[in-house]
Amino acid sequence: MALAAPARAVLDTALQPLKRGSVDWVSLPIAERIVLLERLARDVAAVAERWAGAGILAKGLDPAGPAASEEWIAGPYLVLRNLRLLGRTLRDIQAHGQPRIPGPIATRDGGQVVARVFPLDLYDRLFYRGVTAEVWLEPEVRAAELGESLAPAYRSPAPAVRIALVLGGGNVSSIGPMDALYKLFVDNQAVLLKLHPVNAYLRPILEQGFRALIERGALRLAKGGPAEGAYLCHHPLVDEIHITGSDRTVEAIVFGAGPEGERRKAERRPLLAKRISCELGNVSPVLVVPGRWSASALDYQAANLVSMLANNAGFNCNALRVLILHAEWPQREALLDRIRRLLARLPPRKAYYPGAADRHRAFVAAHPDAERFGSAGAGQLPWTLISGLAPDAAEEIAYRTEAFCSLFCETKISAPTPAEFLERAVAFANDRLWGTLNATILAAPGSGRDREIGAAIERAIGALRYGTVSINHWAAVGFGLVVTPWGAFPGHDLYDIQSGVGVVHNTLMFSRVQKTVLRAPFRVWPTPVWFVTHRRARALAGKLIGFEAAPSAWKAAGIVWSALRG
Repeated sequence: MALAAPARAVLDTALQPLKRGSVDWVSLPIAERIVLLERLARDVAAVAERWAGAGILAKGLDPAGPAASEEWIAGPYLVLRNLRLLGRTLRDIQAHGQPRIPGPIATRDGGQVVARVFPLDLYDRLFYRGVTAEVWLEPEVRAAELGESLAPAYRSPAPAVRIALVLGGGNVSSIGPMDALYKLFVDNQAVLLKLHPVNAYLRPILEQGFRALIERGALRLAKGGPAEGAYLCHHPLVDEIHITGSDRTVEAIVFGAGPEGERRKAERRPLLAKRISCELGNVSPVLVVPGRWSASALDYQAANLVSMLANNAGFNCNALRVLILHAEWPQREALLDRIRRLLARLPPRKAYYPGAADRHRAFVAAHPDAERFGSAGAGQLPWTLISGLAPDAAEEIAYRTEAFCSLFCETKISAPTPAEFLERAVAFANDRLWGTLNATILAAPGSGRDREIGAAIERAIGALRYGTVSINHWAAVGFGLVVTPWGAFPGHDLYDIQSGVGVVHNTLMFSRVQKTVLRAPFRVWPTPVWFVTHRRARALAGKLIGFEAAPSAWKAAGIVWSALRG
């Protein structure tokens, strides 16, 4: 669709200040960037209530209900954490010449370098008890090369002047702003952030929160739909592009829409030759290692799994989509029954994201026996489970298509031992499921202590071809820690894009990442704030915002007290 001249003029006007401001931005001293980040934190904190409130209203949430906490945490809280951690890294570069990795650096069998990046400090240890995260570098990187591979944009004596277009996601309000921060502070580029039509209502709020960058000519915000996005992608002032969305969006931009676009892709004749990075979703698997679980452990993990689906009404690229269970596990049905009971008690949510009803309808048409829970009203969708799918089912929609709504499925894989189950489950996830963004493994402590099963878990972590592999916590925590790189497993290109190319967040500025590995206890106490069973999530979210805006021991104590009461 051609864009009318007035709309083109608006976008041209947005880009012109970036043409001038990008020259100043690339040479802005680190000391001034640190001061700028501090101002941004104050300004974002000042608009946090309006920001969260706008999302709560748009998504039809009760402002006082626990689900409202999602808009505080997945919006201004994550952005404030991003700003704080970028400031920490820049101070390290200023003092030491490069970011400082907080944990040990090790080498796996075969020579792959692994860097512990979380926890960063005492507060992380306090808020995320027992949680660690590692960055696994590309296998070719040697330990002696690690330092030189960090923060490459801050090593160039004459950085190139570039403008990046960021096409923001519409489901989570921090995505666009954090992608812009990555381009600005990690890649050292000026940014035009085009908001998604779903959350374009945030533009005046974000312009106020990020006015320090706008005043410098380093950032501009725009809005519009596919036509505006396509115009900007081909604009001569735009040097490169970052997209959060779907693989279909990327293909339409790069090759064109319809049969002509398909032909261009097949002939490897892209319309666009600019560098593109992107994060495009996933059919996210959860592999459950069979073991002897107590009744309370079953309850806890049912809440863990339901939370992976229900957060943000299921409109997350990292939501639970395929639950992989051992067919011979005696407690398989006990876990599924607890999931069913919890879904039945969970209020349905507004299906605010475009196309959700059509996607849900397509899955249910393919599986008329799908179980639906609750009484969904107008504009809502029921929580939906499709259980007992055969792992070798040909052309299974649940394996090849991201539902991106309130629906997930379960498959059972037969194997003589838990270790062999894990091996087959990993092969299934790698070879049958679409995407490579994130995967989760649930494993009770007893499983890890068993020598054979423990070794199988470690092999599974290494073998899973996903950008984030998480043990026991929902892999979305890798998105939320911000220090950890977030993106697809490397190896995709524009002709098989799947979950995308490149990473974001990554506040320690690694340049050669293979995957993030997150490890957590089997049961976390206090209850994580994102659990659907958390009773004080809304109050705790407000305290987290205050802490990230200006950390202190007193505020940390208040957070712990609220968490203990959750």
